[in-house]
Amino acid sequence: MNRRIIVLAQLLSALALVAASSFAADNETLKKDLTAVIALQGLPCGEVVNVIVHAESDFAVTCKDANKYRVYLNDAGRVVVDKQK
Repeated sequence: MNRRIIVLAQLLSALALVAASSFAADNETLKKDLTAVIALQGLPCGEVVNVIVHAESDFAVTCKDANKYRVYLNDAGRVVVDKQK
């Protein structure tokens, strides 16, 4: 019984590490995608360093140059980038 608990604990630890690394990779991809979206709108950013997800397609973004934006899809399905104060 004790051995089963140890094996289960090791399995859960391994799963947690895989999930955390997967989330980190997804977060880096999201940052790169949002950097590209902001650049395509002709706005200064350089590189996205922080993202807060408000909804599925609604993000608060902080750039390396300290600019802050809200990136979201409007009702027509178009990407909108609003500069925040």
